[in-house]
Amino acid sequence: MRRNGSMAILGRLIRAKFRSISNCFHQTKNLIFRMHWAAKRFLKLKQRSRRGWQRRLQMANIGFIGLGNMGGPMAANLVKAGHAVKVFDLSADAVAKAIEAGAGKAATIAEAASGVDFVVTVLPAGKHVLSVYEGADGVIANAKPGTVLIDSSTIEVDAARKASELARAAGLGAVDAPISGGTAGAAAGTLTFMVGGSDADFASAKPILEGMGSNIIHAGDSGAGQAVKICNNMVLGVSMIAVSEAFMLAKRLGLDAQKLFDISSKASGQCWSLTSYCPVPGPVPTSPANRDYQPGFAVDMMLKDLKLAQQAAASSGATTPMGALAESLYALYSNSGNGGMDFSAIVKMLDGEK
Repeated sequence: MRRNGSMAILGRLIRAKFRSISNCFHQTKNLIFRMHWAAKRFLKLKQRSRRGWQRRLQMANIGFIGLGNMGGPMAANLVKAGHAVKVFDLSADAVAKAIEAGAGKAATIAEAASGVDFVVTVLPAGKHVLSVYEGADGVIANAKPGTVLIDSSTIEVDAARKASELARAAGLGAVDAPISGGTAGAAAGTLTFMVGGSDADFASAKPILEGMGSNIIHAGDSGAGQAVKICNNMVLGVSMIAVSEAFMLAKRLGLDAQKLFDISSKASGQCWSLTSYCPVPGPVPTSPANRDYQPGFAVDMMLKDLKLAQQAAASSGATTPMGALAESLYALYSNSGNGGMDFSAIVKMLDGEK
């Protein structure tokens, strides 16, 4: 009996100990679970905080000068990206539109350049860029040290290099960053920027350019962005004329335009002027040919770039006979009163229309 009693007591002690160990195990398991949950929560909050800090770090104060067909939507996209943008333009309507998009107003060029991290310019020609940069009331005299100047105008290579030299001499950064993509790309924020400048200035400017474009390419030192732009647009101007001639030849030969497109777009004649910007109505629904050649990219803008290419060819000793012929054809079409038409409307002149 004593032995049985002792065994019963021992059994109760073992069961009690087991329950104690089991309770301790469950408590430990719950504690580990809570610690794991708390750690995950902490990391998530830390990541959110880091992302918020990075976003704040990337936000910049920007002066924007030049609110034309390209500059206006570009400035609006910088505002959408969260940057503080103050704008200057000679057009009160353009400034009012930018203010509606969330930008602030600068009364002068000097005010636009003062107290900002970046100054973006989108202007018609090199003489305008240099006039805005120079002088007591200009960008360079009023920008704080370390400000990076981003010129997205399409200008002469020599003018771009001079602008960069002036900026660097004053302790400022500078890149030439001409654009491709037209007004649609400017509005959508999908522009391509071809950038010339030092590695350091390119790295500084890139986050700003990413607020306006989807392809940001470093082409080389100062002036390289402009060099790439005029070479590219010479290819574009020549290829548009070639594609237009092919469609007009096909028309005279009784060939359906859609058939030519279907075959050439998959053959060796394939190019951007054909597949993305077809100069005849029908094959590419989004091309200006389907909206009576309203620009996109105007004849006079193409003519400007072809002239820049010929100036560069002359100064560098390059031989560009096709580029020269394209310039003369676009000049002829522009002088007939068609400078405001989309450049693909050159097909109409080749078809015998004035």
